[in-house]
Amino acid sequence: MQSRLDKSPVATWWWTIDRWFLAAFLSLMGLGIVLSFAASPAVAERIGLDSFHFATRQIIFTVPALGVMLAVSFLDSRQIRRMALIMLCLMLVLMVAVLYIGIEVKGARRWVSIAGLSIQPSEFLKPAFVIMCAWLFAEHKRQPDIPGNLFAMLLLVLVVSLLVAQPDLGQTMLTTGTWGIMFFMAGLPWLWIIVLGAAGVGGVFAAYTVFPHVALRIDKFLTGEGDTFQVDMGRDALINGGWFGVGPGEGTVKRVIPDSHADFVFSVAGEEFGLIMCFFIMSIFAFIVLRGLNTALKEHDDFTRYAVGGLVTVFGLQAVINMCVNLQLVPAKGMTLPFISYGGSSQIAIAISMGMVLALTRKRPEKRKQMGFTLPQRAMPAE
Repeated sequence: MQSRLDKSPVATWWWTIDRWFLAAFLSLMGLGIVLSFAASPAVAERIGLDSFHFATRQIIFTVPALGVMLAVSFLDSRQIRRMALIMLCLMLVLMVAVLYIGIEVKGARRWVSIAGLSIQPSEFLKPAFVIMCAWLFAEHKRQPDIPGNLFAMLLLVLVVSLLVAQPDLGQTMLTTGTWGIMFFMAGLPWLWIIVLGAAGVGGVFAAYTVFPHVALRIDKFLTGEGDTFQVDMGRDALINGGWFGVGPGEGTVKRVIPDSHADFVFSVAGEEFGLIMCFFIMSIFAFIVLRGLNTALKEHDDFTRYAVGGLVTVFGLQAVINMCVNLQLVPAKGMTLPFISYGGSSQIAIAISMGMVLALTRKRPEKRKQMGFTLPQRAMPAE
């Protein structure tokens, strides 16, 4: 245990970090490894791999993800902004490159191979986009003559255009929704709320009209007709598990669903460990989002407030979409459950995001000064 008198960087970090956030993130990482051992062996055997191929790789991904999260948590807000700017520029370049040299999967180009590693630039773009928009909103509020809101809108248009071009409409909705919530936090007028809401509805209709696969998924969801095998099996697995589950290793959904270790790991958890496990997972995500928003509400620095609010929002929305797909509450969409679903790019990208949350919510002397706290002054002897 570090002493409070120890002024080393590690000791200072330990006494200033939000340990509730840290414990919640570590819990999700641990659950990801446990559920990978439960969900992935059947998938690996079905495609001719070693039984623990995906589970082993999940551990391999989690170790650097944990290191990245802790490393980012040591940064201050200025370093976070610089890091985000570099990430944003690099990922925008890769997003353009994906359209030409990306790996095509099911008609979409979302991955690019670099030095033998497959990277999904949109995953890393999200935290950088949130941080830069938070900075633009904060600068506009600090100096209204700076067109920060306009630049944030232009950045949104650029990012959305690149996402739609892939196409990746799930990430488009996630990014746009997060941006809208941050704009709302920044105090946008009601007129803008109406305009942006109408634009969102128009975007959904346009996607339904232009992209056949979107129309097909929405039609399947609304009518129940067509190939709904995966979502039906995911829902049935949750029903089959009941409150306490059928027992570790006894589930059946993982033997028939191709993505049981990724998009449908929540269903595997429900079938084998019961609804109690599902509620436990949901409570961790809810705790992170609510604690993040509560911390942002109390924060006096505009940039920190918008950034923390935006980061936990995109984190929470992604989890909600994944769980709702498993529960057949929304049309099917391939989106990972943060820290739990199998995936290297998503693990590292989410670790960067949550490392930023840890960094921005650390207790610092300048924060205490902003909140009106000052250190007691030693009384001077009378002359």
